[in-house]
Amino acid sequence: MIGKKTWADKLAKAKGLPKKGKARGKKMVVPAPKDIDRLMKKPKKGKLITVNMIMGRLAKKYKTQTCCPLTTGIFVWIAANAAADELEAGRKTVTPFWRTLKSDGSLNPKYPGGEMAQAKRLIKEGHRLARKGTKLVVQDFERKLQRI
Repeated sequence: MIGKKTWADKLAKAKGLPKKGKARGKKMVVPAPKDIDRLMKKPKKGKLITVNMIMGRLAKKYKTQTCCPLTTGIFVWIAANAAADELEAGRKTVTPFWRTLKSDGSLNPKYPGGEMAQAKRLIKEGHRLARKGTKLVVQDFERKLQRI
């Protein structure tokens, strides 16, 4: 297909972001995709972060009360897919997207390969997983969070 954008293209495209505004009476930032990717690179092997931590850090960085959860979720997904493409191309060092969890410590089924691919990588790094209803969660994930 001619003109089809890669995940890396989508990650690099800022489209005038970050952008500050108001939502429901609160000052909010809509981050740039690279803001998200940069924070997703932070956790070291054996450590984790959550999407809410990313949003909190960006709200603080841009001196707002909140960070847009919708665009944050989309950009987390884009960063994960861009990293998966890099892995597939043979690159060894990529954004460790599997270390970014949902706020409740659950895995992200929208990541490349789904929950099981993320689970495999986390188990390889020493994390223990459990089922909570229909979700897979990292046990005691709070103790393994890294400041960002």
